[in-house]
Amino acid sequence: MTETEETAESCDESCDETGWAWEIPPGIPAPVVPEDNPMSPARVELGRSLFFDVRLSYDQSMSCGSCHDPELAFSDGEVTPTGGAGEALARNSQGLGNVAYYSAYTWANPLLTDLEAQALVPLFADAPIELGAQRDTVGILDRLRQDPAVQGLFERAFPGEDDPVSVTSVIRALASYQRTLIDLDAPYDRYVQGDDAALSGAAQRGLALFLSDRVACVRCHPPPFFTVNVRTVDAPDRAPEFVNTGLYDLDGAGAYPAGNAGLYEVTADPADIGRFRVPSLRSVGATAPYMHDGSVASLEEVVDIYAAGGRLISDGPWAGDGRASPLKSPLIAPIDLTLAEREELVAFLRSLGSGPKDPLAPRR
Repeated sequence: MTETEETAESCDESCDETGWAWEIPPGIPAPVVPEDNPMSPARVELGRSLFFDVRLSYDQSMSCGSCHDPELAFSDGEVTPTGGAGEALARNSQGLGNVAYYSAYTWANPLLTDLEAQALVPLFADAPIELGAQRDTVGILDRLRQDPAVQGLFERAFPGEDDPVSVTSVIRALASYQRTLIDLDAPYDRYVQGDDAALSGAAQRGLALFLSDRVACVRCHPPPFFTVNVRTVDAPDRAPEFVNTGLYDLDGAGAYPAGNAGLYEVTADPADIGRFRVPSLRSVGATAPYMHDGSVASLEEVVDIYAAGGRLISDGPWAGDGRASPLKSPLIAPIDLTLAEREELVAFLRSLGSGPKDPLAPRR
């Protein structure tokens, strides 16, 4: 029996009309799913197979999973990843937990509002090359067709199509698989559901600080998703939010490193320099290093930067005082935290999970 058949067999009243059973806690609405790419067990199974298949890259050197490791909450542990042509990418690989709910994708592109569009970026990006599918698209699809098992997965996922193995099918399957990566079962969740022992005393005090008016992390990172950038079937039209956190100020006027200036690179509006999408804090303890460029090594350092109201870089090519940036969000202001409070905030952040559950991962 295949994984698709097992999923279908176990499907009960928790399944939607497509036969997909969402593993979502009570009270959490379903994510938005495009009408032209409905969920199905067969598409999820195909998407998972493709996600970890190096044959999707032009030189068969890497897969989606190369930069999104399940053991690291689907991040990669690197400052920034390296693409298939050996070129360094400018931005840190983000974890994929709860991506089905996000209102925009990548660090600073408001135009990428669904996972299908986002999948085209690593597949076909030119600067820098990631999977490099544009260099041998025909060859990649032919490799997949020549594998009878993979061809069978495509036929089950996209029945009735003359040629189910296509770029469109690949991106729809990848998006379907990523939508299953729900990350809502952490010690924090068990605590709010009534298990007082799920969080240590330090983490409970950190939660209180996180929610407090004085520290107010919750303004940009509200539960249950710990980001404001969320769409659900109950609120499908919410626009993404982008924030300058004062990480850089190279010239006293808010400049960020060239080629990594955030939303400005899409809008060309100088006010958008340094504005990046507010990420989720789910499983943040597993996704170091941090920030859009991976320039912050630890959660302790992250808390210190926010407590200071931005980052001071004293020397080197990126020297500047982000705390004084005129483009910094007014929400980023100094916070008077004791050493104990900083440790408690970190303890709470580490309670937010260690990665999403992969519903089709091989059973051990």
